Amino acid sequence: MSSKSANDGSYTLTVTFSIETDGDTAQVNVQNRVSQAMPKLPEEVKRQGVPRRKPPPACLMVISVYSPEGTYDSIFLSNYSSINLLDTLSRVKGVSKVSNLGARDYSMRMWLEPDRLTALGLTASDVIAAIRDQNIQASPGAIGQEPAPSSQQFQYTLTAQGRLADVDQFKNIILVANSDGSVVRLRDVARVELGAENYGWYGQLNGKPAALLAVYQLPDANALDVAQKIRSEMDRLSQRFPQDLKYQITYDTTLYVETSIREVVITLLQALGLVVFVVFIFLQDWRSTLIPAIAIPVSLIGTFAALLAFGFTINTISLFGLILAIGVVVDDAIVVVENVQRHLADGLSPPDATRKAMEEVTAPVIATTLVLLAVFVPAAFTPGLTGRLFEQFAATISVAVALSSINALTLSPALCATLLRPPNPARRGPLAWFERGIDRTRKGYNVVVRALIRRAVVAIALVAAVFGATAWFGMTTPTGFIPQEDRGSIFIDMRLPDGAALPRTTAVLGEVETILENTPGVANVIAVGGYSILQGTVVPNAAFIIAVLEPWDERDTPELGLRAIMQNIAPKFAAIPQAVIIPFTPPPIPGLGTTGGFEFVLQDTESRSPQSLASVLNGFIFAANGEPQVTSVFSTFGANSPQLFIDVNRQLAKTKGVSIEDIFTVLNANIGAYYVNDFNKFGRVYRVYVQAEADRRSSPEDIGKLYVRSAGGEMVPLRSLVTVSSVLGPETIERYNMFRSATVNGNPAPGYSSGQAIAAMESVARTSLPDGYTYEWTGMSYEEIKAGAASSAVFVLSFIFAYLFLVAQYESWTIPVSVMLSVVFAILGAFVALKLSGVALNTYAQVGLILLIGLAAKNAILIVEFAKEKREAGESIVDAAENAASLRFRAVLMTALSFILGVLPLVLATGAVPQARVSVGLTVFGGMLLATILGVTFVPFLFVLLQRMRESVKSKKAEPPPASKPQQT
Repeated sequence: MSSKSANDGSYTLTVTFSIETDGDTAQVNVQNRVSQAMPKLPEEVKRQGVPRRKPPPACLMVISVYSPEGTYDSIFLSNYSSINLLDTLSRVKGVSKVSNLGARDYSMRMWLEPDRLTALGLTASDVIAAIRDQNIQASPGAIGQEPAPSSQQFQYTLTAQGRLADVDQFKNIILVANSDGSVVRLRDVARVELGAENYGWYGQLNGKPAALLAVYQLPDANALDVAQKIRSEMDRLSQRFPQDLKYQITYDTTLYVETSIREVVITLLQALGLVVFVVFIFLQDWRSTLIPAIAIPVSLIGTFAALLAFGFTINTISLFGLILAIGVVVDDAIVVVENVQRHLADGLSPPDATRKAMEEVTAPVIATTLVLLAVFVPAAFTPGLTGRLFEQFAATISVAVALSSINALTLSPALCATLLRPPNPARRGPLAWFERGIDRTRKGYNVVVRALIRRAVVAIALVAAVFGATAWFGMTTPTGFIPQEDRGSIFIDMRLPDGAALPRTTAVLGEVETILENTPGVANVIAVGGYSILQGTVVPNAAFIIAVLEPWDERDTPELGLRAIMQNIAPKFAAIPQAVIIPFTPPPIPGLGTTGGFEFVLQDTESRSPQSLASVLNGFIFAANGEPQVTSVFSTFGANSPQLFIDVNRQLAKTKGVSIEDIFTVLNANIGAYYVNDFNKFGRVYRVYVQAEADRRSSPEDIGKLYVRSAGGEMVPLRSLVTVSSVLGPETIERYNMFRSATVNGNPAPGYSSGQAIAAMESVARTSLPDGYTYEWTGMSYEEIKAGAASSAVFVLSFIFAYLFLVAQYESWTIPVSVMLSVVFAILGAFVALKLSGVALNTYAQVGLILLIGLAAKNAILIVEFAKEKREAGESIVDAAENAASLRFRAVLMTALSFILGVLPLVLATGAVPQARVSVGLTVFGGMLLATILGVTFVPFLFVLLQRMRESVKSKKAEPPPASKPQQT
């Protein structure tokens, strides 16, 4: 639980549940707890209400309604949008809510003149009482309604003026009616106007007034579908706009989704083309190439159908899975075609060659498929947010692999028997050169395999070195969660010194908007003055800005990238001395946290003063900024906001017959804004507020000029009853899990990962925090810490599941070891690729590691399965291993290269979501590359080593026990 109490009287409590919790059940439980607490709340709070709702995910889009020629002011723009657009957009299917950022809803404002009230012997309490008395909801009843006399012939409904509706009616409210017929009306002591309920914040678009409608989607709604419906609805509603009123969808997160999906689809097509090209180069025959090529659309179309049945959507994660699946689904068909071609070269007819080939490869195809499925079983059932990400990868790849296996055992053999002809190898040209190169490579491979088998000590030492290198890289590779992407926008939190008024904020905001508008790559600037996104509260000394960047295809140079733009504006913001201006990126997963960096919560477990918390916080931030792993560590919490303390002399007040309640009512109604009741206009309900004119509440001395009436009717000045003194205090008070807290934000320093930043912050906390202070993580950082343990468990379980399946497949505990040891080479290749490129071991890379378990094992199975069969046919262990390696070299190399080149577009990705594509692409690319170069080379040796051990143990068990000598008597 986290809560925030602000000086404007607002309080927000956020209760966060685990992702497995049913949202409706959680909401009911929260409502029950709030109902239990309601009787303890003050009457003023009950009167205004305590709304309870499930917070929607992050903002889907922001619609800016503005007046190009400046015909309409901010109050009109805000209320026109609320009345004519907000409710209609809220009813669009899939929309959770629509908020008016910087809303200035209509309110009947009574701007009091305290001097006139005092001269007439009146106080603000009299004004409030008169408004409540004359602005009421009336229901007079009906004449002649039942029960009525039997002779009653008519029934008349009584109507009367109830709630007042316009400014003139409120002006004529009678405050005093004298016996001589004279009256004092509200207009005599106050200026009445239809103004705004809240003047503390406002919205702007590119420096001009605008109504900013933030649209939020339901958690289970499709973002693209909702966005399209919103666009269509706005097109329809805009036809009724008055002259000089326009709208623009300024901030739209679905553009990022659409662009990223489009680029992933392009990557998918590139991978498809590369895979088909590799297959053709190896098979050198269009008939042979056609069979694996057919396997790709068959498997992918079937995968789409399965995803639809599972309730998944086509998103970047499922498309990543499809890209990885392309290189996998052709493997089984390649194995079948390559083996059929080998028998055709021996003189068999296509049907006979197909039958012979299927007898040899059916078991390996089934085994490799089931191993891949076994690898992803733990991933599919991982709890938490990480499990949700793994789930879609697992479902996509598992379905595609299962369908490709079925295809390889049914359709591919039928096509082989029908389409294939005896091979006619090329005699000259590139294909002939390639074929000769493959033959030379195979001969060299055979030589290396033979040397490793005959030099066991050297081979064991090399395997041990690989294990050691893998362990070292695994411990030193930086970790992360979700890589930060260019989502097409930059968030900016601007904060002036504590106590700064809104006009000062507006002036500095204008400078920031000018800088952004003149920055290359920035398309629009949305601003909400008087609001802090990091605090989530309305405060006069803050502003929230969104710099909406130009489309990605228009920012195709490094200077227009997200990081470059942020580096461009940061020094310009730092040159503005009046405010602290912090640009940051939105979180990678919308709705999970506020910023794209880490969120650290400092807690005071002993309930000390806010000043003590602020002192410890400042020391901690200073120490954290000294760490090389982190940068821009800051907090919005402070305890030095200038405040005025009103000390009421209660004894003197009672002596003069003045009510303490009247004192605070007069203060609230003049200095603050006193909510009286409601009125109806434009078919809606708005509030009535009483407040003194601005020039009568602009300095502390104005407090003493107010008067309150005693029980005897005497007008008593407040300066005789209260003492005003200056104090310092916090603007907001935060609590996290019931403890007073302060949130610390920051980012990993360039060259460091989020995991290293988290470790650095924890190290600083252990060494610098005094007793009684502790910390917790929230947002993305909390999920990253949870994901670290979950991902490690998933990897270990995937490894164990694959091994146990092979144990059942081979009915041996030792033969599967030779298969699983080859996985270490793939893991080492993945770590080396990540380390050299500076990419963290994040969630996408972890998915690649899990996939590598199955892929590396798959290549090893093709060799081990043949070696096992030849050994059972009577060949020696060494001959069986060498012959199997030579026979399966071409098929292994073809499947590996088709996968490696198939993921190459991921490695070279640019544009939207490049970090995610590069992370998963580098992992599987580096892993399969090293597994193909070294792993496949060591598999025959490992088979020989473990088979000898296995047969040695079996032979010892099979030897009869020595006969016992007869005992001599």
